[in-house]
This record gives sequence, C-alpha cells and structure tokens, in this order.
Amino acid sequence: MTTKITSDYTSPVDPYLGKQESRRCKLLVFQTGTLTLALPVNSVKKITHYSPMEGSGTTAVGLIYVDEMELTAIDLHKRLFKVPQPPREGRQFLILAKNSIEELFAILVPQTPSMLDLPLSQIRTLPESYRRGDTLEIASHVTRVQDNDHLVTIFVLDVDRLVPPMGMGDFVF
Repeated sequence: MTTKITSDYTSPVDPYLGKQESRRCKLLVFQTGTLTLALPVNSVKKITHYSPMEGSGTTAVGLIYVDEMELTAIDLHKRLFKVPQPPREGRQFLILAKNSIEELFAILVPQTPSMLDLPLSQIRTLPESYRRGDTLEIASHVTRVQDNDHLVTIFVLDVDRLVPPMGMGDFVF
C-alpha cells in the first residue's frame, strides 16, 4: 500500500483501486435466434463469408472447408433451439475461432457481428447451476448493456465448451 500526500493530510491509497475498471475485455457480439451471444476477441481468428456445412445434418456440428482446411462448424441455432438456422436472404458469415489448444472451428452467424469493449467489472460469471440446467451451458459469463432504450443481455461463450480440447490420445483410429 502506498501513501498519497495532499496539502492537508495523508491518506492510504490502494494501488489496485481502479485497476479492475481500467482492465477491459473486447467481445465479438452476434445474434442467434432470440439470444445475443459473444466471443472474446482474443479467441477469434477471422470473420469470413459463409460456406455450406457438410455432414449428416442430424446434429449441430458439421464440416466446412476454409482456406484449404477442414474445420468443425457449429450451427448454434440448432444446438440451442434444436432447429437449424432459418434460411436468410443476403449474406451470412462464419466466425473462425480457436479453443485453448488453438484448434480452429467455425460458428455460423446470420448477420455481421459487432465489436464491444467493456470494463471487466461489467462482466459476471454465470452461476454453475444455470449452466448445468440450460442449453446455454456453453456460456461462461454474462453482461448487460444499454442499447438505445432497452437493456440487452449478452451471454459470453466458453470456447472450450463449444469445442472441447482433445489430445491425439483421445482419438481412436
């Protein structure tokens, strides 16, 4: 603890005071159905135009080809609401992101995502009981922001819950 000297008195100053407010988190925000979701920007590699997902179609996971790579693709609408993303007119996008072991994956989003820069103090951890009891178990944090005249709840996704990290020892050939 340091001391700040003023003209009339000496008062203790906590060196960590205000650091939480000055630390910030950048989020890439997008809509999926009725939900507003986000990914931490540090987990996003790039945003690209949508390319069709291949696979059985029975699950929310498929395969896409981007830059001559095969990537796991996730239809969050199907994962969260049990129905595929409704067809849309115009452009759709893929967010290419990575989990904690740098495995790339893609998330289908129906419109252009936006960027949001928030103080860490405004982002809260979701209760574990909520995560266990809802389809949003893939979210780890939540925040609320003012958008014009209404408050918007944003669920921050946990990339390791979207695509769990696996080592080579986990695969059976």
